[in-house]
Amino acid sequence: MVQSDRWLHLPNSNELPCSDDTPVDNEDQNLIPNILLFLLKFIWTDRNDWFFGVDMGIYHTTGTTPFVPVVPDGFLSLGVERHKGGLSRKSYVVWEENGMVPQFVLEVASLTPGGEYDTKMATYARLGVSYYVIYNPQYWQRDQHQPFEVYRWIDGTYELQVGEPYWMPDIGLGIGRHPYQDGDVQREVLYWYDEYGKRYLTPEEQLARYRERFGELLE
Repeated sequence: MVQSDRWLHLPNSNELPCSDDTPVDNEDQNLIPNILLFLLKFIWTDRNDWFFGVDMGIYHTTGTTPFVPVVPDGFLSLGVERHKGGLSRKSYVVWEENGMVPQFVLEVASLTPGGEYDTKMATYARLGVSYYVIYNPQYWQRDQHQPFEVYRWIDGTYELQVGEPYWMPDIGLGIGRHPYQDGDVQREVLYWYDEYGKRYLTPEEQLARYRERFGELLE
């Protein structure tokens, strides 16, 4: 990898903390981005030019120090190695990714306000993240926002978008809400959608549909 001069004296991923030791507030902050990750593994099974991080630090040079990461609940970066050097990443270090910043960032709001609508938004704006999604099903009234908001970086600012599922053409995915069967409990989560607004099914849903259609032939 060729580094520019401004990155030559920055720390490498082995020298940086792989966690800020800050726990998540609730189960959804892990469940929802992980559902998106495992769906991508199924949707893009033959692609190796993407990386989806969950609760992982993004180290960058747009803040006061490169030693302090921003840690979204989930993010997607295109044009990078799926498995960098055949290994798992400890963190996402922009200067080790040829300057490639994530195109998509997800924040799941929690009981403890985490700067989703101000400080973190400002950080993602400095980074130039194309799409910023804030999912806030429980505390949206407290925060005076909508439960599901998509912001797109346009002409130097984030603009709130309309429509759901929302299609992101330069990523090739849409995103929106839909019920998810979690054991005997149904809950709302986020899913990926295609350009026609059709939801991508989980492998479990695909298998269930296959059994419905061909079950009698298999017996």
